[in-house]
Amino acid sequence: MSGEGVCRAGPSLALIKYWGKTVKGDNLPATPSLAVTLDGVHTETSASLDDEDSVTVGGVRQGAARYSGFFDVLRATLGTSARFRAQSANSFPTSAGLASSSSGFAALAGACARAAGCDPSPADLSAIARAGSASAARSVFGGFVLLPAGAHRARPVFGHEHWPELRIVVAITRPGPKPVSSRRAMEETRAGSPYYFSWVKETTALLPGAMQGLERRDLELLGETARRSYTLMHAAILGAQPPILYWLPATVAVIHACAELRSTGIGAWETIDAGPQVKVLCLEQDVAAVVDRIDSLGFGIQTILCRPGPGLRYLEARS
Repeated sequence: MSGEGVCRAGPSLALIKYWGKTVKGDNLPATPSLAVTLDGVHTETSASLDDEDSVTVGGVRQGAARYSGFFDVLRATLGTSARFRAQSANSFPTSAGLASSSSGFAALAGACARAAGCDPSPADLSAIARAGSASAARSVFGGFVLLPAGAHRARPVFGHEHWPELRIVVAITRPGPKPVSSRRAMEETRAGSPYYFSWVKETTALLPGAMQGLERRDLELLGETARRSYTLMHAAILGAQPPILYWLPATVAVIHACAELRSTGIGAWETIDAGPQVKVLCLEQDVAAVVDRIDSLGFGIQTILCRPGPGLRYLEARS
């Protein structure tokens, strides 16, 4: 079998968070999310035709059940009966709260489509990727991307060139996998947290302000709205039974460091996904001050500098 495709995708960092699925099924998001696709970290996936579906990530064979729904949607959308053997690698820690599933399923969708000899639209690729991970619907596109509540596909809002000065400092407080997967934590939050439905209502109300801050390139407005989003999300998660707490002492230290930086006039606005890692929004002129402050905290925190990046990129298949 000769078909092969290689695709690279950046993870999608949600500024207004997606957390929770609709009761309708089909992996549809219960809340809208506004995100930026990162350049500086990526997933690269190669796919070839085979007799059965298989996926390895970092050399580790993945459970078939996690990917079966994705492959079903992919085949139905592309109109193919092909099976795929995929190999994926991340340039950043996997399953650690750094949105590796978003870049992973987006790259997988692109690589498999190319291996099957198909050329679906970005919108169709977004819908395919969403079947594996709702946030992956956003990673198909570059720049700033919106995934509405209940939507099958994301849509681009602004290209990656919209805000040339924007930077994202990723503070890795612990590189290992997080103890509770996002998928499981979402289910337990919806089932057991008394704050879940308040979260769904409040996060919808945050979106207009975030869109306004992004359009105006107003870091304070966008940053404050993003901070409100992640704190509400983690409050809902902490309300699950049993409670789920992703933060570590290093996580809390970075939160306080960002507040101290803002008090001195340096724009440093943190956001946190389901995990202990912190991502800090800042302008290029303030990167050195942000990194220096994080480094001074100790804890062995590693930092990666990112910026808004492009969408899916297709690479030449290696011989």
